[in-house]
Amino acid sequence: MLSSLFLTLSLVAGAFAQAPSKVAALRDAATQVDRLKILDKDSDFVFNFLNATATKGAGGSAVGATVANFPALVNNGMAMTIGFLGPCGMNTPHTHPRATEILYVVNGNISSGLIAENGARFIFNTVPAGSAMLFPKGSIHFQQNEGCDPITFVAALNNEDPGVESIAQRYFGLPPDVVAASLGDLGVQEVAGLEAMIPDNIALGTQECLDRCGIKRQGQPTTQRQPRNANNALPGQSSGSWAPPTTTSYGGGAYATSTHYTRNTQQTGGALFGALAEDAQTIATKGVSNSVLIALVVVVGVMGAGYLVLAVVYFVSRRGRSRAAEKANRWYVRPEMSGRSLVPTVEERGEEKYDPAA
Repeated sequence: MLSSLFLTLSLVAGAFAQAPSKVAALRDAATQVDRLKILDKDSDFVFNFLNATATKGAGGSAVGATVANFPALVNNGMAMTIGFLGPCGMNTPHTHPRATEILYVVNGNISSGLIAENGARFIFNTVPAGSAMLFPKGSIHFQQNEGCDPITFVAALNNEDPGVESIAQRYFGLPPDVVAASLGDLGVQEVAGLEAMIPDNIALGTQECLDRCGIKRQGQPTTQRQPRNANNALPGQSSGSWAPPTTTSYGGGAYATSTHYTRNTQQTGGALFGALAEDAQTIATKGVSNSVLIALVVVVGVMGAGYLVLAVVYFVSRRGRSRAAEKANRWYVRPEMSGRSLVPTVEERGEEKYDPAA
């Protein structure tokens, strides 16, 4: 039994080791005939997408046939990808730096958009089954399943090594201070927190679709993050992966929750500014963002202080008016009457006092 296991492992290892050497030999071959001699098995011209290694995420999977895993493509200038999008699954924004793509929808409907370059307009289409959409080389594009049932697409690319660049993972893989500056001085700690939340492709799509299909956004893996070294390290690390300060387990997976990050490693903006560094999970669970709550608290506080000032001014002015009215209502006393009683007594009128014994 152990011998069979070792034989299987050796065959698998041999197959992986053979592919690069075969690709190198095919590239060095002078003619097509020479290449066909190297591809000496008829099965070398068949690629099984169902048995190949897939790129997986919470929203589905994709399998690509390129020169890296299908040597027969050498010098033929083409590649292919099959995508399996689950309900509301999204093939997240990405580019192919060396290939133009045409994508055919097998079933269902997908929404898809692209931006070709700076200054170009945004192009968006809902692509039904039986239709295809073109994505120029280097354009940023995405596809999302807008339905509650799985769909399949087939994408052909005009380069045997088209390459894939996932926008979110690669952008946040740049040095964090560069990313922070390009986002308006967001703060390197906030950049680190956001980078830790980027889900693997294929990811779950828009919230509107998830709500419509009764799907909760939880348990998305984050293993496709950019590798780190000393030149693009996150705060507090020199290389490798960075662990967010707090995580919460959802459905067996760890998912980064909102952390109140400071502006950067030198600044300590306090809880007020740290609360602005929230994540999508916080908004989804609370129904409102921390920044909105803070703004409401500030507005209510300012209004309360204003009403208090108005009340003080009102009572002070009212007291002043009362004193003025009291002073104005005092009786006028002539100078010759000063010091005399205002009501004459019996003696002053010259009358005799009342003697009850008389």
